[in-house]
Order: sequence, then C-alpha cells, then structure tokens
Amino acid sequence: MNAKMVKSSIIAGVVTFSALFAAGSVSAAPKKFAGELAYQHVQYLTEEIGPRVAGSENETKAREYIIDELEKLDLKVEEQEFSYTRGGKITESANVIAVKDNKHTDKQIIVGAHYDSVSVGKGADDNASSVGVILETAKALEKRNLAYDIKYVFFGAEETGLRGSNYYANNMSTEEIHNTIGMINLDSLLAGDNIYVYGGAEEDGWIRDLALDIANKKNIPLETNPGINPEYPEGTTGDWSDHAPFKAKGITIAYFEATNWGLGDQDGYTQTEKHGEIWHTKNDNLEFLEREFPGRVQEHLNHFTNMLTWVLVDIKKEQ
Repeated sequence: MNAKMVKSSIIAGVVTFSALFAAGSVSAAPKKFAGELAYQHVQYLTEEIGPRVAGSENETKAREYIIDELEKLDLKVEEQEFSYTRGGKITESANVIAVKDNKHTDKQIIVGAHYDSVSVGKGADDNASSVGVILETAKALEKRNLAYDIKYVFFGAEETGLRGSNYYANNMSTEEIHNTIGMINLDSLLAGDNIYVYGGAEEDGWIRDLALDIANKKNIPLETNPGINPEYPEGTTGDWSDHAPFKAKGITIAYFEATNWGLGDQDGYTQTEKHGEIWHTKNDNLEFLEREFPGRVQEHLNHFTNMLTWVLVDIKKEQ
C-alpha cells in the first residue's frame, strides 16, 4: 500500500466537502474549515481500505496509513504489538503511539481512539471518524508549545473487547500513570443526532466540564448525558469504549461521542431518531450518512476537531 498517494476518490470527496461548505450546508462554519482534513482521512480509511477487522490485512493497512500520516509531523512514532486468544485462535494486532514531546515536563495527556472496525459496513462512524479528527488535531497542534506532552494512541482490536487499550493501560508504569493528567477518548463521531462529552463523577469530570465551558463560549452545541437513565448519572457514560481501562487505573477521562441519549433505553446506544443504530450495521458508510443526514458528517467533524484542539490547548499542567 502506498498511503502517500492522493487518490482520485479523496480529491472528489474534498470537492464535495468544499461545495457543501460553500453552500452553507454546515452551520456556523469558520472560514478555515476545521474537519476537512479529517474528512479526507475518513474517506481513505473507509473507501480505499474498507472494513478493518482486528488482525486482518485491512487493519494492518489502516495502521500503516496512520503511521505514515503521523510521520509527516514532528512526532515520535512507534508500534506496540500485542496478541490475544479468542475462540482458540491467536490474533495479532498493534497500537500506534505518537508523542508530541514538550521536553520540559514528564506530564502527559493521552488522546486515543480505535482504528479497527467490525466486518459489517465500512466503519466510517465507528471509528474512522475519530482517527480523522485526531490526525487533523495533531497537525493543527504540530507547532504549538503546550505545557505537557501529548501521547496520541490509536488502538487495535477494540471491537473484540478493548484489546489494544487494555494492553496499553496494563503496561503503563506506576510513574506513567502518575504523570498522566488525563485520557481523552473519541469513538463514533459522525452518525448520532447530538454531540456529547462525558467524564468521571463530580470533580473527576473536570475535562468534560472544561469542554462544555469552551463549547458554551464558542457556541458549539456540545452536550453531556442528561442522566435520565439512573444507571448512568448525569455527565458520565458506560465503560464500553477505550477510556475504560484508563479509568480503571484511576486516570481522569473524557469521552467524545455522537449519539442520542433520549432514545431507546436512554443509555446512549440508539444513535439516531431516523435510523436507530448506525454503528455495527451496513449503514456505517459515508454514502449512507451523507444521503440520509445531509451536512451532518461535515458539521460533526468540524465541531469535534475544534473541540479537541481547544481542550488540549486549554488544559493546564497544574490540573
């Protein structure tokens, strides 16, 4: 695979994306449109590579693509290989770790998302969307001096039981855990009716609260779980994505997602009023999402890319 090649389909996608922007299909978009590069990454991962099942050739292709994109930036990039046994079969996968080194502190923020997908659909929402947002954010912050290191971690084999994030968290040293200010997870950002951020309970939700404060000031329609379902108190969520292993280590977490907590069992699993769940279905592809929810893909990528960038800039080392 030559991930450096600019595919004609990606170029066509950017033209479509720019046309939507020019036509005003995306609400309150700035002149320089955050999320446009993220869209290109989503399109490459889903249309040029396709489903990225854990341990498959396509998961490897996606990992190579991510590494290639990270190596264009001033980051230290490495692979963290791991394997697991499921149903008597050994599967090999790997995490991709890229470090933006402050050089003057041992404190770090971990920003993570899984890059694998299920076999059904193309995994645009779940979870090429988050990979694209993180890659664009990493480029946006390439020249910024921050008060801490950023460790971007792209997890393999999430869909088979959080394999990559569990492996990473379980191999953190006591010192690294102590020096980790927080972990920000992104998962399934495109399809949901609303955009959300979650965190820990009470004071342990300070990254979530920071994001909500920024969103309020920037007029971004970011929400949090309203707590209608008593199993998930207001502002929190379940342990079903890559934030969970870090939360278990006592690390403060935040989690960005698009869904609709007002539907179904009000547990965040039913993403849309119009089509129900998109993740893990044949509808998880750009063609379906852009036809059924015009402008939503672009708007969500814009909001999440801006939000992640602003939160990372605003987090202070003293937290």
